[in-house]
Amino acid sequence: MAVTRTPQSPAVTAVRTRTSLAHPALMLAGILLVALNMRACLAAISPLVGEIQHSLGLSATASGLITTVPVLFQGVGAPLTPRLTRRFGAERVVLGAVLTLGAGVLVRVLPSAAALYAGCVVIGVAIAVLNVSMPSLVKREFPDRAAAMTGVYSTTMLVGATLAAGVSVPLEHALGGGWRASLGAWSLLTLVAALAWLPQLLHARRPQPAAVPAAGATTGAAAGGSPWRSPLAWQISAFMGISSLLVYSLVAWMPTVLADHGMDRGEAGLVFAFSNLVQVAGAFLVPLLAGRMGRQRALAATMAVLNATGIAVLLLAPVGGAWAAATVLGVAQGGSLGLALAFIVLRTGSPAGAARLSGMSQSVGYLLAAAGPVGAGALHQLTGGWDLPLALLLALALAAAAAGWGAGRDRTV
Repeated sequence: MAVTRTPQSPAVTAVRTRTSLAHPALMLAGILLVALNMRACLAAISPLVGEIQHSLGLSATASGLITTVPVLFQGVGAPLTPRLTRRFGAERVVLGAVLTLGAGVLVRVLPSAAALYAGCVVIGVAIAVLNVSMPSLVKREFPDRAAAMTGVYSTTMLVGATLAAGVSVPLEHALGGGWRASLGAWSLLTLVAALAWLPQLLHARRPQPAAVPAAGATTGAAAGGSPWRSPLAWQISAFMGISSLLVYSLVAWMPTVLADHGMDRGEAGLVFAFSNLVQVAGAFLVPLLAGRMGRQRALAATMAVLNATGIAVLLLAPVGGAWAAATVLGVAQGGSLGLALAFIVLRTGSPAGAARLSGMSQSVGYLLAAAGPVGAGALHQLTGGWDLPLALLLALALAAAAAGWGAGRDRTV
């Protein structure tokens, strides 16, 4: 696939396909409410895994699948989304995904282990559709501020996750219905998002071609070609995949690593929560910086080096350096997420191209990410310690720097 430098020969002249609403504020509100749901129902389950395990009589491995299955199906469902969007339009696809997400949340709390995992599958597929759809919508609706808006909605995702993790146990006590009531309550947030999105469906125009080729342009994006043949697309996918693997591995095991080295479990939980909070700052600021740069190579390398630094601290001084590691990892993880999403809108010339690249990068990314928690746990079980798993994560962080260096070139897929 041909790769062109953006400043010298723009290959695509975008055709505005915004909705017929007079002001973008309603669209922005809808995007943010949808984004608020995209991690909340995943984060809400983490504080309740022990209770779920006891309630359903699950093994430790089976309990680990509660968080792994949705991530895996985010990768499986991502490639299907561009086809759905082309056939039904982005507005209808987003509304359907939000309603499907709410249904998955309710299925997950039905009284059986089979329903629990079935709900996790439905949730993973619904989030996959939203993951792929949102960058395309942001590029279409806010073409001049795509990177900044990517930072806003990625920050909103992390805010939703942080709030969900923090209120799950208090919500369980307040509702008095155990873990099922606490998790089931998140279906109400999906309903709010669906109602906020409904005006977009009512006012949306019919799907139109998202771009027309400029004179002499032959890029794959303009021609509707597949990004799977583009080295740049693979570098973006690798950066997203490795960064996501690091995030999900540490989400699954960081408190355990700290506790196994002698830290009080309560303090380990606080360190982990603080790291999640710092992610919000990284997710907001890094895409803003990315949008102001023609090339983001140094920014991508910085995020990877910060990830490596935080992991190295956990490896060498897990208790004494825990708070420092949490700070550095929070910035790196939130920033890497925001930058990976920003690459999707910065490295494509049209909303349709963004949708195709988003489908590829998030498919590859979440399939890689799903292997992280399971692989780290298996290595820990094999060796009886955390040195080898952390050393492997350290090496992967350096690999992310190489992928990000390529993804940060000022070119389009």
